[in-house]
Amino acid sequence: MTISFEGRVAIVTGAGGGLGRAYALELARRGAKVVVNDLGAARDGTGQSDAALKVVEEIEQAGGTAMANGGSVTDEGQMVEMVAKAKEAWGAVHVLINNAGILRDKSFTKMTMDDWRLVVDVHLTGSATATKAVWDMMREQNYGRILMTASSTGLYGNFGQANYGAAKLGLAGFTKTLYLEGAKYNVKVNTIAPVAGTRMTEDIFPPEAFKAFAPENVVPAALFLVSEDAPTNQIVGAGAGFFHTAHVTMTKGKMLSAEDRTPEGVAAHWAEISDREGETVPKSGADQSMTILQSLQG
Repeated sequence: MTISFEGRVAIVTGAGGGLGRAYALELARRGAKVVVNDLGAARDGTGQSDAALKVVEEIEQAGGTAMANGGSVTDEGQMVEMVAKAKEAWGAVHVLINNAGILRDKSFTKMTMDDWRLVVDVHLTGSATATKAVWDMMREQNYGRILMTASSTGLYGNFGQANYGAAKLGLAGFTKTLYLEGAKYNVKVNTIAPVAGTRMTEDIFPPEAFKAFAPENVVPAALFLVSEDAPTNQIVGAGAGFFHTAHVTMTKGKMLSAEDRTPEGVAAHWAEISDREGETVPKSGADQSMTILQSLQG
């Protein structure tokens, strides 16, 4: 069955190039009206350009419908205005892909707190600001698809990216609460962890790998995750045509006796506490409490 976005309105942040541009082009090709949001800054967050206008031109030349937006995801007023303009022009917003981001890579010892704050503000708080601007509308219309952009750095760590990793894992956690709050309103929320050759990574990958990791190879997962029949509360990794899911799991654990509830007791039973055989994927934070209660009763 062909996945179509006919009649849907989508916002893609950071869509002036790289992944965001690829998402916007394919959404438009499949029938969506697209708000191409981009501050047009360099990857460290400085400067501006007309990148969003160029992507709109590409979409229109291919017969699609789009509008450019130069608002910053860190500015609540600009995000509210962006959503209002989309609603005024096209009646609603059905899809939001939070893709905007910057890098300020340094080892933590050399990182300033300004470097920390700026990256967390753009990635984590910026995604919350854009999401907040569409959230009530999506609830009221009983339809919404939201995608957060995490990273392997957030899920698994990477030297020199403490600020970026903290923000990216924060987005996965943001998803895990929003999917619960949006469920009865048919608002589905997912997380993508892309590996792509973009201006953010062009000096990291060798040339051949850079080609293999073209943004277009991430697009299938992203569009599936914002489609009508999308799952919800998923973390999906995508790059070079390879796709996988990632999960926050819970081991079966070990209920310690009263005498063993000491640091020494935890040390003595560490192998059982951390044994991954039979681990589960909790659907909410309450599942952890329920597991503990069941152990108490058992």
